[in-house]
Amino acid sequence: MERYTLTKRISILGIVANILLLITKLTIGFISHSQAMIADGFNSAGDVFSSAMTYVGNKIASQPEDHNHPYGHGKAEYIFSMIISLSFLLVAYTIFQSSLNAVLNRETFVFSWWLVGIALSTIILKLGLFLYTRKIGKATDSLLILANSEDHRNDVFVSAATLLSIILGAQGIYWLDGIAGIGISAWIAYTGIQIFMSAFHVLMDTNINEKLKEDVVRTILTVDGVDHVDSVVAKPVGFQFIIIAKISVPGDLTIYQGHSIAARVKEKLKANKYISDVVVHVNPA
Repeated sequence: MERYTLTKRISILGIVANILLLITKLTIGFISHSQAMIADGFNSAGDVFSSAMTYVGNKIASQPEDHNHPYGHGKAEYIFSMIISLSFLLVAYTIFQSSLNAVLNRETFVFSWWLVGIALSTIILKLGLFLYTRKIGKATDSLLILANSEDHRNDVFVSAATLLSIILGAQGIYWLDGIAGIGISAWIAYTGIQIFMSAFHVLMDTNINEKLKEDVVRTILTVDGVDHVDSVVAKPVGFQFIIIAKISVPGDLTIYQGHSIAARVKEKLKANKYISDVVVHVNPA
């Protein structure tokens, strides 16, 4: 349960921080007509939505199994991740359209030290959030927290690009402001597509990766009485998997002995934190 508690805390922290950044960036961005700052502000709006969806998804995913959901609610994380990815694509399109118009119409922005201060503050704040969430994510091995840390890291790069466009814009290179906005929109779209594909693979019951599969086979073969492993497939349930293993044992064993071997296989496999349940089918060797 600690894993879900930490995710809840991090999502709330992200919501508060991003709301403050959203209000500040858009206010200064519209006053100074800086497309890069406006784009960065909309990126923070997407981050607010992302943190909110993380909170809701985590709350649902933390619910225990029940009659209608015998394997828990873990996939809620990925359903909400897909919603987040679609919102990212919408934000990216809005920023791209606005920035392209600024370039084509040769719109300029009014330089202000507020722009520089906000960009620098965002970089410092997001770098701190990235380091904090990455540390917690690795400690709990939470994929959702690690995804949040990657989002904060992306924001560091986005704000750095915004700062660069502001500085060069002050030197008279005004067109770079709109170009930076287009670049930010492309980055947000790329991130959205990555999140979408990750969620899609889990929701479509993608099999386990080869490394985990090799670990499963290796663990099964350490159990006395197993002759060989016929097959191993898996069904994802949240960040964990249900393993379906077919093994062969000596054909002259009793049903009780075969069942005992299968029970030991299940016990050993369930010690892996990525495995929530195991189904073992026994064949005669």
